[in-house]
Order: sequence, then structure tokens, then C-alpha cells
Amino acid sequence: MPRILFFILIILSLIWGGSFYFIKILLEDFGPWTIAFLRSSSGLITIVLIMLILRKPFELRKMPWFPLSFMALINTAIPWAFIAFSETRLSSNMASVLNATTPLWTIIIGIIFFRSATNRLQWVGLGIGLIGLIILLDVNPTSIISVDLLGFACMIAATICYGLGSQLSKRMLTGLSMYQITFCTLFIGSIGSGAVALSVESIAVSDILSWKNISVLIGLGGLGSGVAYVLFYYLVQKGSAEFATMVTYLVPATAIIWGYTLLGEEVKWTLLVGLFLVLGGVFLSTRQQTNKTIKDQSIKEHNVRDQFS
Repeated sequence: MPRILFFILIILSLIWGGSFYFIKILLEDFGPWTIAFLRSSSGLITIVLIMLILRKPFELRKMPWFPLSFMALINTAIPWAFIAFSETRLSSNMASVLNATTPLWTIIIGIIFFRSATNRLQWVGLGIGLIGLIILLDVNPTSIISVDLLGFACMIAATICYGLGSQLSKRMLTGLSMYQITFCTLFIGSIGSGAVALSVESIAVSDILSWKNISVLIGLGGLGSGVAYVLFYYLVQKGSAEFATMVTYLVPATAIIWGYTLLGEEVKWTLLVGLFLVLGGVFLSTRQQTNKTIKDQSIKEHNVRDQFS
């Protein structure tokens, strides 16, 4: 596996770790669907500028718009709205840890819908991850479950969308560059989330134009959507869907630091233990796939060296 992929993985985790903080700030002025719209729109502006500067072709007529539209809704508009809504009821720390279950759902969806091969280690990992989720619910004799169930369920629904989107992007979007996929995903995502936002939420232009929200949107949309999605799809294409979603190993750590230092959110023992078990389950579940990807990449690099030797 080229070292550049691991470096990109770290950069991506730093960007997406801050997204949970940015969403929390935007919730002071906007609803979930509006945040999804502003996030995808600012990301769209960013990717357009990147493609124009780098002179990357758009080739809009050649785009498979139907699968792209489905992908955009599954991988951007719907999960982003779910995440924003969940943060109205959960801390950004909790949301980031639940987001770490994405690789588990990627594997489960691969097993159920794409007949992916399974092994005993994967099932052990999935079991450990499930125990981590139960601990995150913070079950106790007094209140039974301390965590808001609706917020918990919405965050899990968002990660399931991510898992499905990762599997589909590897199978449905072949032949397109990471720039084209990112552009089309954000373009359709902004249309879909914008239509819902205009229908069910009120949007004040003065709030959008405030310097505070503009700076937050640059971080959330420009970096977290435009730049980050180029990096994410690069990881999917050059590595694998499972390797790309491994970014969630690192995102909770950066998100917890953001939440603790900037929002003053409490870091409970159940959060840390649940995070440890979830990441442990993710590691075990994806270990064989990651090793296979590394082995396949090493073979490809060896063949390329042979051609030029």
C-alpha cells in the first residue's frame, strides 16, 4: 500500500473530525436540511474551482446521471441531514463515535446485498462492535437508557447510508475520475437537500452571510465536502471501499478533541469504552480485507517496476 494513501487517510480524518464541531455551530442558526444544503453547495463551489484550476474535464453528457443521483442522495444529502439532526439531541463526541461504525455497516451491507465473502474474524469483529454500541447507549438502573434514542438511531442511519454509498461507488461509478464523481455527487446532493430545506425549513439570508457562518461553511463545506470528498474517492479508487471507510478509526479522536476543547463537552467513560470496542470490532472485521488490499497493491507495484526495469 503506497504511503501516500495513509497520509491522505490522516488528513481526511483531521478534516472530518472538525465537521461535527462545525455542524454544532451551524445548528444555532439553521435546520438539518439547510445545513446539508449549505454543506454540499459550498463543497460544490470548491470542487468546481479545483477542476477549473487543474483543468479537469467535466464531461457532463457522459455522466451516468441515474446512478450518480442515487449515490448523491445516499452518500451526501440524506446522511448529512441525519447527522445534523442527531446533533440536536447528541453531543458531537457521541455522534463522531457512532460515525466510527461505518466500516461495520459497509461489511454488513456487502454481505447482505453483494454476497461478499465472510470469515469468523469478521463475525467476531461485528459482535464486538455491537457490544460497543450497547455501551454507548449508557444503560443504567435509573433511566434504563441515558442516550437519546432518536438521535442515536438517526446517527446509525447516516452510517448505514455511508456504508451503502461506499459499496455502490466501487461498483457503479467505474470509468469516472474522483473529480467528476465529487462534482456530480455534490451537485445533485445540493439540489436534493435544497429542495427539502426550502419546503420544511426557514432560511435567513442574513444568517448565511454572517462572517461566523461563512468561516464555518468554509471548514465544513469547502474542506469537509469539496476537498475531503476528492480525497475519499481517491482512497476508494486506489485502495478499496473498506480501506477508505477506515478513516473513521481516526475521526472520533480528532472530533472528541474538538468537542472537549471548543465546546466543553463531557467525555464519559462509556464514550471511551464504547469507542475502544467499536474501533476494535472495526479493526478485526476489516483486517483481512485490508491485508488483501495491501498484498494486491504490492503485486501491482512489483509488476510496474518489472515493466520499467
